[in-house]
Amino acid sequence: MRISRLLLQATQKVTTGIVGIPVNPAARPQLIDAYKRTLDELKAKIPETAAYRQAVEAITAHRLKIAEQNDDTSKIEELIGSGQIEELIYQAEDEIKLISKMAEWRAWEPLEEPAPPRQWEYFKKALLTE
Repeated sequence: MRISRLLLQATQKVTTGIVGIPVNPAARPQLIDAYKRTLDELKAKIPETAAYRQAVEAITAHRLKIAEQNDDTSKIEELIGSGQIEELIYQAEDEIKLISKMAEWRAWEPLEEPAPPRQWEYFKKALLTE
């Protein structure tokens, strides 16, 4: 009995190693739920033509597929490549908050005042010739 308990403890994560972020024993279901809520919020609040929605939807759908197909949290972390699963949950929750802000700002609409002519041209630099 004691040996099996020690082996089980060795396979379970004891700490995230990040101050303020405790180990989440139900991280995978919580991550899947957060990704599903993100997709629902996008569909409800952001138009399909918005670049923000298209980008977030693609990333979230990809990550949701990974989370649903893999039971092992370390495999999910490896395949997504954006930190520990607890961090992924925080990222997803932050994205849900940002969706509401983007909807409030209506960032997909044209500017109220047109941009001045050649406003963005300073990023283009002339080629140096010898």
